[in-house]
Amino acid sequence: MESTWLVLLSLGLGLAVGAGFVWILHIAERRGHNAAQVANPAVPDGVDQVLDAMESAGVVLDPSNNVIKASPGAHSIGLVWNGALVHPHLIDMVDRVRRTGESTTEECELSRGPFGDANIHLSVRVARLGSRYVLLLAEDRTESFRLDAVRRDFVANISHELKTPIGAVGLLAEALDDASDDPAQVRRFALRLSEEAQRLARITQDIIELSRLQATDALGTATELSAHKVVKAAIDQNRVAAETRNIELAMRGDKQAQVLGNESLLVTAVHNLISNAIQYSPDGSRIGIGVRNSGGVVEIAVTDQGEGIPEEDLDRVFERFFRVDQARSRNTGGTGLGLAIVKHAVQNHGGEVRVWSQPGRGSTFTIRLPEASTARPPIGDTP
Repeated sequence: MESTWLVLLSLGLGLAVGAGFVWILHIAERRGHNAAQVANPAVPDGVDQVLDAMESAGVVLDPSNNVIKASPGAHSIGLVWNGALVHPHLIDMVDRVRRTGESTTEECELSRGPFGDANIHLSVRVARLGSRYVLLLAEDRTESFRLDAVRRDFVANISHELKTPIGAVGLLAEALDDASDDPAQVRRFALRLSEEAQRLARITQDIIELSRLQATDALGTATELSAHKVVKAAIDQNRVAAETRNIELAMRGDKQAQVLGNESLLVTAVHNLISNAIQYSPDGSRIGIGVRNSGGVVEIAVTDQGEGIPEEDLDRVFERFFRVDQARSRNTGGTGLGLAIVKHAVQNHGGEVRVWSQPGRGSTFTIRLPEASTARPPIGDTP
């Protein structure tokens, strides 16, 4: 009898131990499942597709601030690197939203990526995405800020540039009045007054030309043009200035190259490049103007033997009123707008202008335009 009870007791004890073991396994399985859920990088349905389709920057972060998903725009502007947000300020914004649960929007100026010195301007919105994730959206407004800065600089520069000749005209008028009894002085002051008036007229004309080039219909009706004839017309406009300083204007290249555009604007662009080369070339030197057609691109290159442009100034030579040599440019009558006009005229034709230069070895400015047979109708033209 006692053995029967012992057997039953052993069976009961075995069942209890087995049940306990099964319960422990069940608890461990649940904890493992929860841990897998925490580590699972999946985001709510549809968010992946939305981020992949976004042009702006979008980032989804988990509770540990790991980047679970980022749009291509977030990588391209350097917000995400090595699976994490790069900028401490953005991390602070995410942490604040996670603590308070309230969305926030800020305008931020941040460095571009972990290594670069350039800055980007962003409009950043951070909000919770469900109970676990945080969504960060950023719109790149760098170009808008840059254009605002250019506009402010343009207003400041034009005020300064106009103030100088206008002030000179006033002073010379007073000097003329004071020297009314001295014919020689009157002639001298009148000559200088005429020079300042011409300078003022050039600045005004260049500003009008720039404004016209920035209009959507600047080209009017585009026609098929000979690049060779455009260059020849520009050379003829500069021939007297070149001969005065014994500078040779040598032209060579493809006479069959055709481009689509406005003849007057293209002649003005090439004229400005040649005029600029003459101003900065030594007397008795040579300026080469070449036309080349290669791979559907027509190139017009102007090469001088002048002093060249310092490397740090190459990116600025097309800015309004920028002069590499301020004193020399003023003495030669330059307005600082010639290359800006070249840039806008060429861009309106769907092309680009490039510059190569080394101090002491001269400079080469190259206009690149689509060949007429492959060019699309420029903006503002009738198809």
